[in-house]
Amino acid sequence: MIHIPYLFDLVVLFGASTLVIALSHRLRVPPLVGYLLTGMLVGPHGLALIDETEHVEVFAEFGVVFLLFIIGLELSVERIKSLSQVILRGGPMQTGMTIAMVAAISMLAGVDILHSFYYGFLVALSSTAIVLKLYSDRREIEAPQGRISMGILLFQDFMIVPMLLLIPFLAGTATGSPSDVLVKFGSGLAVISVVFVCAWWMVPWLLHKLARTRIRELLVIGSLFLCLGAALLTEHFGFSAALGAFVAGILISRSPYHHQVVAETMPFRDVFNSIFFISVGMLLQLRFVAEFPLLIGVVALGLLVLKAVIVFVTVYLMKYPMRTAIITALGLAQIGEFSFVLIRAGYAQGLINEQAYQTVIAASVMTMILTPLLFVLAPRIAARIIRKHDVSLDKSEAKGVLKNHVIVVGFGLNGKHLVRVLRSTHTSYLVLDLDPLRVQKAKAAGESVMFGDASRRDILEAAGIEQAQLVVFAITDPKAVRTGIALARKLNPRIYQIVRTRQLTEIEDLQECGADEVIAEEFETSIEIVTRVLARLHVPGNIVRTESRLLRAGGYSMLREPKRMKGISTTVAKALEKGLTESYILTEEHEAVGKTIEELDLRRLTGTTIIAVVRGDQPVVSPPPDIKLNRGDILVLVGSHEAIESAFDLLDKKWNVEKEPQE
Repeated sequence: MIHIPYLFDLVVLFGASTLVIALSHRLRVPPLVGYLLTGMLVGPHGLALIDETEHVEVFAEFGVVFLLFIIGLELSVERIKSLSQVILRGGPMQTGMTIAMVAAISMLAGVDILHSFYYGFLVALSSTAIVLKLYSDRREIEAPQGRISMGILLFQDFMIVPMLLLIPFLAGTATGSPSDVLVKFGSGLAVISVVFVCAWWMVPWLLHKLARTRIRELLVIGSLFLCLGAALLTEHFGFSAALGAFVAGILISRSPYHHQVVAETMPFRDVFNSIFFISVGMLLQLRFVAEFPLLIGVVALGLLVLKAVIVFVTVYLMKYPMRTAIITALGLAQIGEFSFVLIRAGYAQGLINEQAYQTVIAASVMTMILTPLLFVLAPRIAARIIRKHDVSLDKSEAKGVLKNHVIVVGFGLNGKHLVRVLRSTHTSYLVLDLDPLRVQKAKAAGESVMFGDASRRDILEAAGIEQAQLVVFAITDPKAVRTGIALARKLNPRIYQIVRTRQLTEIEDLQECGADEVIAEEFETSIEIVTRVLARLHVPGNIVRTESRLLRAGGYSMLREPKRMKGISTTVAKALEKGLTESYILTEEHEAVGKTIEELDLRRLTGTTIIAVVRGDQPVVSPPPDIKLNRGDILVLVGSHEAIESAFDLLDKKWNVEKEPQE
């Protein structure tokens, strides 16, 4: 019999994780915490069902690779450009300050300078997997805290490469000089840059060729080849394999097929990513935790506080509001998954002893476990901490100047479209936004925009909420939206409030807070599809408008409760039974021009009736059979759906064509 390696380990991993994740879901504990607990349970320091963690670490490395690949797929180059200010400013500030602070504290505790900087590397990194997953689940990726976190995390992911290269020098085990390593790093980076430039054009072309074959497996295998091939290339030149996968994801994101690639490769990401966090849990010695619980608790709490303070200072120095800074700080306070890569590398190089190794691992796992709780508590903590917001704007900017204006909260895609329409209709408006760079650019373009948090009383007062007639919330921060709606209603009971939401469960909450209309993006897409289908079926416009109103009535209750949709289907069915109306314009090339209705004979040929002929602004209702049709006439047809389609086909075929010369 052939022995399949890792088979028993995989059976134990998936069996235990199935039970633990099911229990976590019932207890409403995030799955990531369940993965960590699974690792603690089945690992060599728990029940010892798996005593060789090296086997699991192989799959864990693939988990990191696929994680960064999916993140790259979801990050277009344009999106990275939009985050460039955070990446280039916030990332270096947060990473640099964290390394410096941890190194200083370590040296004060008697640790030598090289080891102190190594500890700084470990603490500087936050968890891309946990943070982006939680923000994605909460649908706050596009919220200010989500964008800032993503920018800082991207910079941290790039920094893992130089950190790994510096570990041998910090440990004193490097064989070459710093200049040799720098040359190697530079040459590798140059080669990868050349490959990236070539692949920039080649990858979309290759995916297009694969997609044209219409072989689903070929697109999946080709995408995995690009992912693992890029990982192999970067690893060969001394960089992180995950970095290569991340670059491959960015290249594929330029292709129109990247959504399909995401859908096909997501199962690989989920499987290997879960194995990674299980492997992290296996590193923890439960006996060590039981022996030194106070030490681990103090270190974990210290790490959370230190990182939160540094991230808060970083975000606040970037001129974001205090609330955003607090929420972002608590979200990035944990130790990241790449820190465990550094921990293993440092342990192998002798930079960290066994006790310190276990202490750092236990404290880091503790920060990960507490992160979902911090995400839930962050908005409440921010609300309690904030007493006075240091608003760097002139409160007379809007108050007393604008009247009966529209306040647009958020200057993203929806906000910009709305502002363009308001400007074209000469309607007074004021935009509130939390992105300093976006506000600066908008002001330079002459927009009426103000930096500020719409969930703050003084900001709404500065925006002239008492004099405004309407406020539109076009942001993706559910907590801030609810607070802003309630506050706006309190400051101006007569104001009309329109709110955009992605979370369907938010509709009732937003209405209870004071929203007059809640626009649910997913339902609006459904309604748009319905209206276009009805228009294509030639359902009269008044019925289409009625259907749209019915679908939106009661907070989309008919869409949210399909059993109650009988009224809509009955309305459409009756309309179809009675016959539909449609219009058809005649052009000069059309053969029907110059003919009479009797000569056209649509009733006999197709079963439709011309009930009116519109010439200019004068409709001829119930036109006589001998009326001649002119160029530009609009025929108003009535009949069943099939009859009208037949009439259209007949009329379209009667276009004049150049006749072949007779012999």
